[in-house]
Amino acid sequence: MAKTRTAFVCSSCGAEAPRWQGQCPACGEWNTLSAFHEKPASRRPQRAGAPPAAAMLEVLEAGEDARLVTGLAEFDRVLGGGLVPGSVSLIGGDPGIGKSTLLLQAAAALAPGVPVLYATGEESARQVGLRAQRLGLAGAPLRLIAETAVEQIVEQAGAMGARVLVIDSIQTMTASNVEAAAGSVSQLRECAAQLVAHAKSTGTAVLLIGHVTKEGVIAGPRLLEHMVDAVLYFESDSGSRYRVIRAVKNRFGAANEIGVFVMDERGLREVRNPSAIFLSRHDQPVAGSVVTVAREGTRQMLIEVQALADASHAANPRRVAVGLEANRIAMLIAVLHRHAGVALHGHDVFVNVVGGVRLGETAADLPVLAAMLSSLEGRALPQELVTFGEVGLAGEIRPVPYGEERLREAAKHGFRRAVVPRANVPRRAVEGMEVAGVGRLEEAVKALG
Repeated sequence: MAKTRTAFVCSSCGAEAPRWQGQCPACGEWNTLSAFHEKPASRRPQRAGAPPAAAMLEVLEAGEDARLVTGLAEFDRVLGGGLVPGSVSLIGGDPGIGKSTLLLQAAAALAPGVPVLYATGEESARQVGLRAQRLGLAGAPLRLIAETAVEQIVEQAGAMGARVLVIDSIQTMTASNVEAAAGSVSQLRECAAQLVAHAKSTGTAVLLIGHVTKEGVIAGPRLLEHMVDAVLYFESDSGSRYRVIRAVKNRFGAANEIGVFVMDERGLREVRNPSAIFLSRHDQPVAGSVVTVAREGTRQMLIEVQALADASHAANPRRVAVGLEANRIAMLIAVLHRHAGVALHGHDVFVNVVGGVRLGETAADLPVLAAMLSSLEGRALPQELVTFGEVGLAGEIRPVPYGEERLREAAKHGFRRAVVPRANVPRRAVEGMEVAGVGRLEEAVKALG
């Protein structure tokens, strides 16, 4: 009888090692290797008959399957237009941020049209029913099952012909052929593999809720994220009512697409105009504030960037960034000193993106520098001004994608002046807007002044 193979899997990158050691040999993280007991696969009997013929790519029909629209427009936007039959989506976020609420609302909206099974391993069916009653969803024809055995859930989904299966959460599920506790590396891999196989073989759209670690990433090996078709993350500031759900991976839609919700006593409500919450217009111009146009997925959003430069009495001035990468802020401060002659080495610098959203694109470079200069000089920039652009180490202002679309979005919200990279100046003038193109940081400083 073959022995069970034991490997050690890294919870950070999913790499395997033959024995335990303190540091993962693949990614270099410490104390992330966990034992994974794998039974040897049984030898399958050879199938009779000829093997299936390979088809030419050019003759395959690329017809798009009809998506299942959840009725939550922002959620459908992040998914790429709705749920794709046979897809597996993983949703992660901090505890209490609204993962279960969102999927319960989506499942209840889908239930009148297609069979939906909601499997909960963290709550009883009665607890889910009480939450549905509070959200006004008690009358939805939704099937609930309180079970942690993944085989039982798959069997129940197959028996009722479920088109949508919600698992809350994947860390509570167990497979009978794995001798490990729920949430362990081996259980996560096996349960996810069975659910993926069920989705692909039956065309069921599977939605998985995943716990996150203190670093904010989904608990378990990164292999879990590679197995699914879409990975979505909830983001929110502490104490904020607003929730941002972002697609970091999507095989059937745009990656980095976001949807915006507001949480109230009736659950999550969509925010159709995100610029209204990310853009706070002050009664009068204030120093250290500038508006930029961010491109998130397929939409443009106007977002306020704030900076505060204050004299520091410490040996090492602080550099704090909220919603932006801290290393990039340090780089921009060095570029500002080298190419504009503005020294901030004796100042604490704080940069914040209003509304709790995170900006990962380089188009925020020029707005951050403009906000720093405004705060340092105590001079407010005009309220009708908008700016965006990437700043290089040589002091050049580089263009960013979709420049004209960004300008037109700003013009719709009443902005009348823009400072942008020279290559982003549109050939046709944007109605009601004066656009100044700059190629160097020195030019940008003059244009902003």
